[in-house]
Amino acid sequence: MNVAPHLFWITSRAAGGAALLLASASVTVGLMISARRGTSSKRDLRSVHEALSLTTLAMVAVHGLSLLGDAYLDPGLAGIAIPFVSFYRPLWTALGIVAGYGLAALGLSYYLRDRIGASRWRRLHRLTAVFWVAAVVHTIGAGSDAAEPWFLAISAAFVVPAALLLALRWLGRGRNAEAAPIASVGALDTGPR
Repeated sequence: MNVAPHLFWITSRAAGGAALLLASASVTVGLMISARRGTSSKRDLRSVHEALSLTTLAMVAVHGLSLLGDAYLDPGLAGIAIPFVSFYRPLWTALGIVAGYGLAALGLSYYLRDRIGASRWRRLHRLTAVFWVAAVVHTIGAGSDAAEPWFLAISAAFVVPAALLLALRWLGRGRNAEAAPIASVGALDTGPR
């Protein structure tokens, strides 16, 4: 089988799949960091989270830019950069473009954290979940392999843990909040644990 005519399409598919897995792993690790109490494990996980985030952004770039060489799709720069310009599944493609911009802006905002303030940055960074969900929906709607059992199995292994942790966070159970002191008859109030 000669893959040369389809090399750019194959590259884009592989990079898109890798971006989804990496973004899902990054969301999972990010949620684990925010739920942790200890500082040493947080420090270790932050390095992993940062590496996953930056690698995700690299894969998103390869995913979009490799399509410029695809002779069949031939989206042009506007088709990969401006939502709703591409003729290929325009809604799902637009969602992917918006998700890519959002993930890039929020991921890179980490390096501006000192300028914008840690508290403001944390609130802003929570929007990452919205763009991650948009990326998952983009994959389902526009992904060539989205219905393939092998792709579904691999994706589920990464998406489901992130989705579960995110659901716990949204339900208020995965948050790093100070534990309420336990006080009862005959018990000592030991304060936050």
